[in-house]
Amino acid sequence: MVPMLSLWLPILLSAFVVFVASSIIHMALGYHNSDFAKLPDEEGVMDALRPFSIPPGEYHMPKADNMKQMGEPEFVAKMEAGPMAMMTVVPNGAPKMGGQLGQWFLYSVIVGVFAAYIAGHALGPGADYLAVFRFVGATAFMCYTVAGWQASIWYKRAWSTTLKNTFDGFVYACLTAGVFGWLWPA
Repeated sequence: MVPMLSLWLPILLSAFVVFVASSIIHMALGYHNSDFAKLPDEEGVMDALRPFSIPPGEYHMPKADNMKQMGEPEFVAKMEAGPMAMMTVVPNGAPKMGGQLGQWFLYSVIVGVFAAYIAGHALGPGADYLAVFRFVGATAFMCYTVAGWQASIWYKRAWSTTLKNTFDGFVYACLTAGVFGWLWPA
């Protein structure tokens, strides 16, 4: 067993490496540019929604108040007529990326903590690089990707977006595993 305090350097360094890699993926490679489609008549839709002053949050339409209502003819007719939508409304104005980037880094630190916990309990000091890579990589992969699959299952996110995010998670997991394998205590 390796104590968590002995793994603080790989936890922080792997979070930094993932932060840099994700910045490169999202700013330079551009394959996530197609993750969201533009609405037809975007201006018209924005103009139609603006008077409602919808507060930031998660919304579904049409939304039944209970399971019984979902079977009522009036509600079924609303669903058939459409449009049906699930949407996230965010605050107006230019995005403030500082807070989101800080949360992303913290998330990557937390992934490193879980990976350190699993590998630290499974392996001892001086463990083989590939053994460390395997435990840390599998844990980090699950943290970075598996929960995101639910968005395609339940919320109709395009599977192409989920697969791109899964690829990103695989890259982040390999980088995390590599840092841990390199800095694993002797």
